[in-house]
Amino acid sequence: MTTPTRSTTPTRRVTPIRRMSKRMPGWAKLVSAVVLVLVVFFAGIRLSVLPGLKDLFGTETQDRSGPALLQSIQDISRYDAASGNFQVVVDLEKDAKYLPDAIRGSRTLYVGAGTVDAFVDLGKVGENDVTVNEDRTSATLVLPHAQLGKPALDADRSYAVSKQRGLLDRLGDLFSDNPNSEQAVQKLAVKHIRDAAKESALTGRAEKNTTDMLEGLLRSLGFKEVKVTYKA
Repeated sequence: MTTPTRSTTPTRRVTPIRRMSKRMPGWAKLVSAVVLVLVVFFAGIRLSVLPGLKDLFGTETQDRSGPALLQSIQDISRYDAASGNFQVVVDLEKDAKYLPDAIRGSRTLYVGAGTVDAFVDLGKVGENDVTVNEDRTSATLVLPHAQLGKPALDADRSYAVSKQRGLLDRLGDLFSDNPNSEQAVQKLAVKHIRDAAKESALTGRAEKNTTDMLEGLLRSLGFKEVKVTYKA
C-alpha cells in the first residue's frame, strides 16, 4: 500500500484586491458643506422659497433726519396766474477723446417732467399806476408784465430710462458713492423746460387771467368800468 506524498511546492495565498478609496481631507469636506449650505440658502431667498430668511436679512430704511429749521420768511405780493406742465426727453452722451465708448464714456436717457408758473408782481404797482374817478365808478390800473418763475422738476414723474457706461465708469461706480449721478441730466432737463416756457404763451395767459381777476374783483366792489393795461 503506497502512502500519498505531499507536494513540497508552496501554495500561494490569494488576497482580494482592495481599492484604495480617495478620502477628502477634513477641511475640504467642511468647505464643501459650507458652500452647499450657502448655495441653498441664497437660492431659497432668491426664489422666495424661504420668505422668513428673506425678511431676516432684508434692509430696513430709517429716517434719522433732524427737524427742519426756518431760516427766513419772505412776503410774496405776486399773483400766480398760470402754470404750465412740461416734459422733455434728455439724451446726454459723454465721450472720451481717445478711448472707445466701451472703455470710457456714458450715455443717459432721462425723462424730465416739471412745471413753470407765470405770475404778475402786484407789489410793483405804485400809486400813480392806479387811477380812480371821483364817483368811484371807473378805475384804471397799469400793471407790470407777467414773468416766469423758476422751473420745478417733479421727482415723482421724472426718471432715467436707460444708462450706458463704459468699463472704467462702471469700475469707478464700485469705489465711489455719488448721490448726484443724475444731476447733469436734471440740470439739462430744467434748462430745456425753461426754454420751452419762454417760447410758449404762458405769460400771455397769465396776464389775461390777472385782468379777468381784477375786473371781477373791482366790479364786485361797485366799479362799473375797469381798465387794466400793462407797462411797455
